[in-house]
Amino acid sequence: MPCVLVPNTWLMPEMKKITQLPLKVSDLCFSVHKKQLLGDFNLHLDSQGVTAVMGPNGAGKSLLIRLLHGLLEPDSGIVEWNGKSLELAVRQAQAMVFQKPVLLRRSVAANIDFVLDNCVIKGNKSCRDILQEAGLYERRMQPARLLSGGEQQRLALARALATSPQILFLDEPTASIDPSATRQIEHWLAQVSDNGVKLILVTHDIGQARRLASDVIFMHRGRLSEHTPAKQFFEEPRSREAQAYLRGELVI
Repeated sequence: MPCVLVPNTWLMPEMKKITQLPLKVSDLCFSVHKKQLLGDFNLHLDSQGVTAVMGPNGAGKSLLIRLLHGLLEPDSGIVEWNGKSLELAVRQAQAMVFQKPVLLRRSVAANIDFVLDNCVIKGNKSCRDILQEAGLYERRMQPARLLSGGEQQRLALARALATSPQILFLDEPTASIDPSATRQIEHWLAQVSDNGVKLILVTHDIGQARRLASDVIFMHRGRLSEHTPAKQFFEEPRSREAQAYLRGELVI
């Protein structure tokens, strides 16, 4: 029987109002071994909902969200969240879920307990509450790394949300799981967004972006090709690269 996720309600009421937006990115550049991977990147983001980051392989999508979250240091440029640089207090109100879940070598419950014991912003839900809402309570004593791929990703998402983030980055969170698990996670992400958490989602799945996105950032060769409302992007993309991408052509 497929797992039914309970609507997540553990977010603190005061966290439902986005205070980290707008995001302003100015002239952001990043290089590795003198090869520029992201160049002169400028972005202004002030809307709630789900922002999908799209583009061909190698466009710099995952790199971008790591820079926005402060996991990487840019060569130059500015990232500001509501006028503040990427200081510790800003990052503590953010969380990230990766394509491949990063889990502790502990039980399912211990993964959640670790976050609850160490997070700065305390929510109002217990480990039991969180696992029930993630559909994982019956697996609580099982080693986390023995869960199925979809269950591991749900645990990673539950652990990220247990920190009561205002901004949640997701890097292809359903790329390696089956359609049933993907549907569960998409449903959950829609609920999370409705609860006021800003989602910035890297995805190669055009159907997923159509289902979830309120706006789309399209990247090509480390640069911003366009940033438009989702409806406009899918019906009338402005850039030639995006037009080719949506037609299913190879964009190099």
